Amino acid sequence: MAERWLLTGGSGQVGLALRRNPPPGVDIVAPGRDVLDLSTLIDQGVLELSEFTAVINCAAYTAVDKAETEPAQAHAVNCEAAGMLGIAAAAAGIPIIHVSTDYVFGEGEGPWREDDPIAPFSVYGKTKAAGEMAVKASRARHAIVRTSWVISADGKNFVKTMLRLGAERDVLQVVADQRGTPTYAGDLASALARITARFVADPEQASGVWHFANAGETTWHGLAEQVFACASQHGLKVPTKVEPITTSEYPAPARRPADSRLDFTKIANDFGISPRPWQEAVAEIVARLAGEGQAR
Repeated sequence: MAERWLLTGGSGQVGLALRRNPPPGVDIVAPGRDVLDLSTLIDQGVLELSEFTAVINCAAYTAVDKAETEPAQAHAVNCEAAGMLGIAAAAAGIPIIHVSTDYVFGEGEGPWREDDPIAPFSVYGKTKAAGEMAVKASRARHAIVRTSWVISADGKNFVKTMLRLGAERDVLQVVADQRGTPTYAGDLASALARITARFVADPEQASGVWHFANAGETTWHGLAEQVFACASQHGLKVPTKVEPITTSEYPAPARRPADSRLDFTKIANDFGISPRPWQEAVAEIVARLAGEGQAR
């Protein structure tokens, strides 16, 4: 009999990757928002999860700037709904794998370790930090997996934005004083599947927090340059110049972490997960988009 994993956020970048490549013998159930709307879950009463062997929560309110003016909506999805999923998982005796973010960290320099103090300064970061606390308080066996700068050939993300703008403009300006590591949604999905399988197979697997991103580091400017280097290899139009600018020159409603680098030594030691370089992931994404004619 196949295992059944409940997946929330199945239409997002990571959720889509999980649905496309489910582990052997696993049935991933990803109800649409019309069936399971996390923004209203807190009004729907008790969630019954007895038919599942695990729950993976990839759903989140991720509109970072919009969250500054919609804190209640962000809190409902990122915190309250995450906590209710944890409570339901605890009642069903199944683990919850919860995706979190580098935005829970504040001032300081990375690479951030799992036990470093968190001090978010944006509404998005604060609600995601609260969501972590809610999952922990639910008493469910849990894995909280923090990630950063998620990119893929699906949805809205930096790589697709750069390809679109690069086809339209000759000169682009990109922030060069924020450091971090891109995370390919497909690689994160594989890591989540591996962690979930461990939690299902081993009831003694201890709960905890882990970090996952692709290997290496860069800036948004460096990522843009890599995207265009790959794009040019596929004959796509790229800008003639990509100018580095500072965060202060590109103001936004929500403050971004200056250093989003994550240390993923723990996930390698505990689960044998060693991420590949981010440059390889970018090349794969651009190649797919170019092949599908979506890069423009």
